[in-house]
Amino acid sequence: MEKQFDEDKSEEIMEQEKQEQKEDEYEKICFVCRRPESRAGKMITMPGNITICRDCMQKAFDSFEKNGAPYGINLGVPGNGQDGFDLSALSNIPGVGVINLADLGIGEREIPKNQRIKKKKEKEKKPVFDRKTIPAPHQIKQMLDEYVVGQEKAKKAISVAVYNHYKRVCADNTDGIEIEKSNMLLLGPTGSGKTYLVKTLARLLDVPLAIADATSLTEAGYIGDDIESVVSKLLQAAGNDVEKAEQGIIYIDEIDKIAKKRNTNTRDVSGESVQQELLKMLEGSEVEVPVGSNSKNAMVPMTTVNTNNILFICGGAFPDLEEIIKERLTKESSIGFRAELRDRYDQDENLLCKAEMDDLKKFGMIPEFLGRLPVLVSLEALTKEFMIRILKEPKNAILKQYEKLLQMDEVQLVFEDDALEAIAEKAMERHTGARALRAILEEYMLDIMYEIPKDDNIGRVTITKAYIEKTGGPIIDMRGVMRLGVHA
Repeated sequence: MEKQFDEDKSEEIMEQEKQEQKEDEYEKICFVCRRPESRAGKMITMPGNITICRDCMQKAFDSFEKNGAPYGINLGVPGNGQDGFDLSALSNIPGVGVINLADLGIGEREIPKNQRIKKKKEKEKKPVFDRKTIPAPHQIKQMLDEYVVGQEKAKKAISVAVYNHYKRVCADNTDGIEIEKSNMLLLGPTGSGKTYLVKTLARLLDVPLAIADATSLTEAGYIGDDIESVVSKLLQAAGNDVEKAEQGIIYIDEIDKIAKKRNTNTRDVSGESVQQELLKMLEGSEVEVPVGSNSKNAMVPMTTVNTNNILFICGGAFPDLEEIIKERLTKESSIGFRAELRDRYDQDENLLCKAEMDDLKKFGMIPEFLGRLPVLVSLEALTKEFMIRILKEPKNAILKQYEKLLQMDEVQLVFEDDALEAIAEKAMERHTGARALRAILEEYMLDIMYEIPKDDNIGRVTITKAYIEKTGGPIIDMRGVMRLGVHA
């Protein structure tokens, strides 16, 4: 019995030691000011596992002295051997009672894990990539080619910009030469693949990525997300690891929505002011962000993130920018043989590729903001041929996804070439880019996905042009039976 008792006791001690090791991975946080130990200095542990920084504790004692308490207590400064203090000193102050905070159920362990900051490793700081493992631009583009159809110019520009950025992160600045950041601005019509390009890039490179929506950003003090919430999302994506987050990618979508508002008498809290607040962050600065939350409040711990090595990519559709470009291109029109026709660019679907910084300034983007986005990349509008290729060529193509779904029911799915052309034509009519393809397929595959599991004898389903145009139905092959045409 005694031996069994000793074994149970030793297991309990081992479990307790493991728990303490896990807790040691996280920094202690001041219960009053919510600063971590790396910023506030060594913490003082009180009953109930409460940790308080020396500054907050000294302020408490100073307030006692101001109120006429006869006993002054000096905590000293870190490094002089005074690592704690005697709580019994508080009981000597008249009218002050020591409360055991453990009885209130409050303590550092009560902080949610997603709001706790991991300790920085003491070993030498390692970048996400070292110099030997950075993929070359042609390798990055080859990886993107497997998932993204077309957009050759955009993929090449992004590959070079990312390659140079991570070389900059690994660069040795002892020679006094510091490489500046090459943040990017993506222009392209809706559904052309701006967000998909960045998502694919981050997944292939295995770096933290945060996607923020510029429409929710407002000037500090107004309802909406603060600028710091953009960096806070990246910190969450990196698992609250500050070092990893400082070498990630932030993509700010719908950047055209924070352009300066024209002809308005109201205060512009989500336009030019947001651009101005983003300036220092794009360039590189120390940003204080909440951990595990998008809003600052007294109960959320704060940490500092340096944005110097974070790559910022901004993207937007910039509606009506074509009219500004067209006006610039045709402003020298005159009567004569060399005159530019006013309607020459009306049918040009890739007019955004001719965009210049002056056009974006007229649109409402301030010069200081554009100056911090030196790489301007324009994406091409999707043609019918591009749509067909998007349906079947990428590694994660939409048709391959539906084929996999039916394979799980042991049914083969086949699309005729004429059917793919009909789907692409319908998608072009919707003017929403590649997003229209999935919407159309969901509409036509609904009945098929509903009916197929009813009959185990179905072996193959062929989608025809007649079915897409609603003049016929799909062709269904039964196992061991002749082909049947099912009409709508």
